[in-house]
Amino acid sequence: MCGIVGYIGTNDAKEILLKGLEKLEYRGYDSAGIALRNEAGVHVFKEKGRIEDLRHIVDPNVSATTGIGHTRWATHGAPSRANAHPHQSASGRFTLVHNGVIENYTLLQKEYLPDVALKSDTDTEIIVQLVEKFVQDGLPTAEAFRKTLLLLKGSYALALLDEQDGNTIYAAKKKSPLLVGVGDGFNVVASDAMAMLQVTDQFIELMDEEMVMLTREHVTIQNLAGEIVSRKPYKPEIDASDIEKGTYPHYMLKEIDEQPLVMRKIIQAYQDIDGRLSIYSQIIDAVTQADRLYIIACGTSYHAGLVGKQLIEKLAKIPVEVHVSSEFVYNMPLLSEKPLFIFISQSGETADSRAVLVKVKEMGYKALTITNVPGSTLSREADYTLLLHAGPEIAVASTKAYTAQIAVLAILADVAAKSRGYSEDFNLVHELGLVANAMEVLCGSKEEVEQMAYDYLTVTRNCFFIGRSLDYFVCLEGALKLKEISYIQAEGFAGGELKHGTIALIEEGTPVVALATQKDVNWSIRGNVKEVIARGANPCIISMKGLNEEGDRFIIPKVHELLTPLISVIPLQLLAYYAALHRGCDVDKPRNLAKSVTVE
Repeated sequence: MCGIVGYIGTNDAKEILLKGLEKLEYRGYDSAGIALRNEAGVHVFKEKGRIEDLRHIVDPNVSATTGIGHTRWATHGAPSRANAHPHQSASGRFTLVHNGVIENYTLLQKEYLPDVALKSDTDTEIIVQLVEKFVQDGLPTAEAFRKTLLLLKGSYALALLDEQDGNTIYAAKKKSPLLVGVGDGFNVVASDAMAMLQVTDQFIELMDEEMVMLTREHVTIQNLAGEIVSRKPYKPEIDASDIEKGTYPHYMLKEIDEQPLVMRKIIQAYQDIDGRLSIYSQIIDAVTQADRLYIIACGTSYHAGLVGKQLIEKLAKIPVEVHVSSEFVYNMPLLSEKPLFIFISQSGETADSRAVLVKVKEMGYKALTITNVPGSTLSREADYTLLLHAGPEIAVASTKAYTAQIAVLAILADVAAKSRGYSEDFNLVHELGLVANAMEVLCGSKEEVEQMAYDYLTVTRNCFFIGRSLDYFVCLEGALKLKEISYIQAEGFAGGELKHGTIALIEEGTPVVALATQKDVNWSIRGNVKEVIARGANPCIISMKGLNEEGDRFIIPKVHELLTPLISVIPLQLLAYYAALHRGCDVDKPRNLAKSVTVE
């Protein structure tokens, strides 16, 4: 949820750290800070708010070639300057940044630090105070750091400075992402490679319960038993230009417009030399040999999983269950005899999903991860991975990753179906090509959707989305998009369910967005629309060409019914975007949210 950067080298660290934090601001923007070490000591600058706010208070006269930085999404303690990172030990000798949650921090405080006056409400401050205590007890810094790590319960990515040692940055990770970047005469650490592509394209993965000592020339990785670990660097499959907005006012709008291109990339990535859809045989064997698939995901990925369930069951005839990660890990249902677990995560770092993965792997079950980030934790720790090929997604509200997830699930369903001897009467490569074309048409309808947002959502306090069959799952996603960036209270319902209680909330003028893309339930959803109109609702019907009726507000191009979620979601994404824009909200960085949810 938070972002970490660190640099040790020969250049001025200040601007490198600030630029790195700007690339990580999607991970947290409640507060931010940097610590710069030079011959005069360690200089800490931190501020509530965005990186831009931090820039205003950083002393331009302070220069240093070593430093660490952090952008925060609050877990322990409210967003404030006092709770912002970096945190320092009582004497000021040690300075630390932290991503994650320390579950036993209150116990550690009582046992080891009863006489230390804390300056913040965070769990992080306990860590840096423990390091100082163990140094005062006689341990060298590296051993004090290691001893502290052995005491921590929970998740962490850490970077530590010692004021008395200008030649080293200490770092470590457990359950939270952290990479080492390697350069010529410098080295860096970062939560995400995007933060440091400005200086290097060579990165080393850190594994759980490893610590690293970085100097200008060397990277020394050890496990917590003190054993040296050797690991070669890799080059991430992203380009710095991929994460720039270009001429777009917001990342979200750029990423909505990228969906046709992403669709074509996915088609290309999963085709063999003969033009047929292809997935590694080991993955298809695992899918077809399972007696039940369990899709585990959160938020938008969960909604994609609901669509994926329908695709897999209808095409491959394999039973599928879809579960919310945070509930599944504590309330696991009775499992089938030969389950396969499918984890869906844009970042591949979602903590709730990883907790389930750890548990099912302990039980001896196989797991497949569908993610946008190769080398991510969920990808690395699962048995198999399918990549989304969507490119970096920066806006907190996921758009292109959602449609990429559905497309990859459709391909998985199609290839598994053919492996099991089932043959549908449509060519998925051709149909996904039609979807990409339809996406381009819809992305060109911005003015029409903006007018819809103005007409329906400018002053409303709530909004309902209704649909049946696959449309219901898209309504869940449309409601999530609207609420998370415009702060309008929005809920998605199965068309027939709204009248079982929630219709009591319909008032004169309440907007109700209805999707009508499924032929078998077209008349049913239109009947539900009449029910809410009778209670004063202001209906906005979005239908597919061929099923449209007079009075429908927006018509989407015709595609295969099973694939309609890939295009019906686009006007809902744009509706949320323009609603947020008209209401003066921060589209890319909505309050209280972060992109990569790396804490449970």
